[in-house]
Amino acid sequence: MDNQLLVSLTEKYGSPLYVYDAEKISSQYNRLTEAFSTVKSLKLNYAVKANSNISILKLFRKLNSGIDTVSIQEVKLGLEAGFAPENIIFTPNGVSLQEIELAATLGVQINIDNLSILEQFGNHYPNIPVCIRINPHIMAGGNSKISVGHIDSKFGISVHQVPHIKRVVENTGMRINGIHMHTGSDILDIDTFLRATEILFNTANEFEDLDFIDLGSGFKVPYKEGDISTNIEELGEKLSKKFNLFCKDYGKNLTLMFEPGKFLVSDSGSFLASVNVVKQTTSTVFASVDSGFNHLGRPMMYESYHHIHNISNPNGRERYYSVVGYICETDTFGSNRRISEISEGDVLCFNNAGAYCFSMASNYNSRYKPAEVLVYNEKDYLIREQETFDDLLKNQVIIDFD
Repeated sequence: MDNQLLVSLTEKYGSPLYVYDAEKISSQYNRLTEAFSTVKSLKLNYAVKANSNISILKLFRKLNSGIDTVSIQEVKLGLEAGFAPENIIFTPNGVSLQEIELAATLGVQINIDNLSILEQFGNHYPNIPVCIRINPHIMAGGNSKISVGHIDSKFGISVHQVPHIKRVVENTGMRINGIHMHTGSDILDIDTFLRATEILFNTANEFEDLDFIDLGSGFKVPYKEGDISTNIEELGEKLSKKFNLFCKDYGKNLTLMFEPGKFLVSDSGSFLASVNVVKQTTSTVFASVDSGFNHLGRPMMYESYHHIHNISNPNGRERYYSVVGYICETDTFGSNRRISEISEGDVLCFNNAGAYCFSMASNYNSRYKPAEVLVYNEKDYLIREQETFDDLLKNQVIIDFD
């Protein structure tokens, strides 16, 4: 988005501020659907955990997307946004049987990732079809913090435990209607992903009455100039051929599902923060902004890179800065970054702030969560108000000791 527009939005709504570009979201959604256009039945389920603002969810409903949810609260958000239950898949991890039962009463597709819950659910509800999440034991992305399909991952039922799954199905009389995997984020090696799909296809052949195969997501997006990203078009071409051949051998046209989150919304988001102070030390020039890892935790949590640029002075002489926050912790957004000269009061823009940014925000240090704005058809809409002091006290029960 245009620098002047972004600056004007901070003047209108305050700083810090999240801004999302609906056009970019739509473009990414259409790009992914076009990449798999030769598949007879394709279903994209947006991963709500990436950005759960209800206006973002409504935008995806308008695009004919389904949603992938990981908590009963996300299920309810999806229903509130107008999604039909059949367009919601519930893929939790480590939750109680009671939470899964509640989701089932709401009519959504259940996805189970452990043998214990699978057996309990099958014994109580043999007539409700479920999907099972398989761990293919494939390391994707190279970062153990965001790779979830490797052998030591807590996610999914081991592919080596398929005989146990079949025994549970036989004993309970339940129906398995889908097979699912998610290897993790930042997939670069398409061949690795294709190898994982072969494992899933082999697993699918063990079940006779499937409706769909869900291949997760984790497609890598570029964070800086020259960054490598998943070649979606190449993946679409190669995987579509494999999936279509699988369906032919299986004897039934199944639905191919994905659950993209970051791929759809990451690049749409800009996080804007104002510079409180420029601090020169003996070794470093710090630009301290009115935010911290309470608003944007990915750089500190995952060592993620977000390109930072000065939209108040985009053409200024470049200098080296370490951009830090105002939290009473080490909250460094970027060290020794080359940025156009920064003055106090300037607005800095953090790119790729659409996914796993606001959704992971907190009130640490009793700071307010920022506002969110959606730019749709060249008009800006406030889709979340900035918090106030009353919000900090809202759910607290105050005891009077006087």
